[in-house]
Amino acid sequence: MKIVRGLRWKVLALIMLGTIINYIDRNTLGILAPMLKEELHFTTEQYSYIVSVFQLCYSLMQPIAGYVTDLIGLKFGYAMFAFVWGSAAALHAFSGGWQSMAFFRGLLGISEAAAMPSGAKTAALWFPAKERSIATGWFNTGSSVGAMIAPPLVIWLSVTWSWQVAFVVTGMLGVGLSMLWLALYRNPENHPRLTKEEHAYILDGQEQVQLPKPSMKRVVTMRKFWGIAAARFLTEPAWQTFSFWIPLYMVSTRGMDIKQFALFAWLPFLFADIGCVLSGYLSPFFAKRFRMSLVNSRIAGIGIGAVCMIGPALIGLTSSPITAIFLFSVGAFAHQMLSSLLYALVTDTFEKQDVATATGFGGMAGYMGGMIFSLIIGQLASTIGYEPLFVCLSVFDITAFIVVLVVLGQWGRNKVTPPAVPSGAHAD
Repeated sequence: MKIVRGLRWKVLALIMLGTIINYIDRNTLGILAPMLKEELHFTTEQYSYIVSVFQLCYSLMQPIAGYVTDLIGLKFGYAMFAFVWGSAAALHAFSGGWQSMAFFRGLLGISEAAAMPSGAKTAALWFPAKERSIATGWFNTGSSVGAMIAPPLVIWLSVTWSWQVAFVVTGMLGVGLSMLWLALYRNPENHPRLTKEEHAYILDGQEQVQLPKPSMKRVVTMRKFWGIAAARFLTEPAWQTFSFWIPLYMVSTRGMDIKQFALFAWLPFLFADIGCVLSGYLSPFFAKRFRMSLVNSRIAGIGIGAVCMIGPALIGLTSSPITAIFLFSVGAFAHQMLSSLLYALVTDTFEKQDVATATGFGGMAGYMGGMIFSLIIGQLASTIGYEPLFVCLSVFDITAFIVVLVVLGQWGRNKVTPPAVPSGAHAD
């Protein structure tokens, strides 16, 4: 079988493709929300229930999905979950009201819960420590690429055929992904196309010790886990708001129709892509320029992202829909920067066998925060408006940075850390 040089970057591209499809399936509902409210006759409050069912199921399932992935292995675990989430996304087409939509949404949440833990585990298995922030930045970019592709794709499918077709077509992408992953993925030690030099390079940057079995108890009893979980709880409401509420806000409050929205809906997620990629290169820059430890360099990047979250807080001050989308874009950039670095912190601070489990529990905390905030939006958007709630997102993210700084900051432990190899270079 032909050897492939730089194979770790090909594996990263595959897991990024999975994240793209995951977020196309996830965001289809939010894009179609203005249309579905009319077609299925549900209120803004009932829509918040649909969104919250997904968030609740996703949050409760993330640690389980992460643990299952750690236990049965990345190859079969990710393929199984991708098949189920693609099927669940397609089943949304058979909804007849908000209750049935919520049921299928819950099934989607249960199965999509494995995506981020699997991505973090891929970074831990395939990349040395100094490249993991780059790897997590790139695979997390898939979330914003998927969210960027989804509006024109979904609106085109729904306008050309129907909203049911939009759900079926996007859902089948997930089913196809599961088959592709099963056919192509192997762990580094089992991959026949991996060069000996690249395998050695990966292993040289990882601790080589006998690892115990994955343990949920070990993860949740660590102080550093609770710091990351608290930060995820505070920061995730921003991304959930961008994913599920921007279309409804722009159509109902800012007066855009669905076709006008499609012309600009991709912009926040383009900025989010930039935030994901930039986050990966900030850590080695801070480590080299300011002689920071690896963990402290991640935290510095999180701080920059938290400050940039001021964008959404200013939306209420503008009357222009285009300016509002630009400020959402600044928020998306900021959120994905700090979100990617939070994932990188997990790969830095937990053993490989616990990475997916820790990511899953952190995701559970994040989506619980997102669910609570979605319910608050559903209750208050029609009375106090959306804009004061957007201010809260900025406050949450700055608080999250302070929590991470206090709990995980390595005071007095800065040291020179070699810069990561750029994503376009190969060290094999």
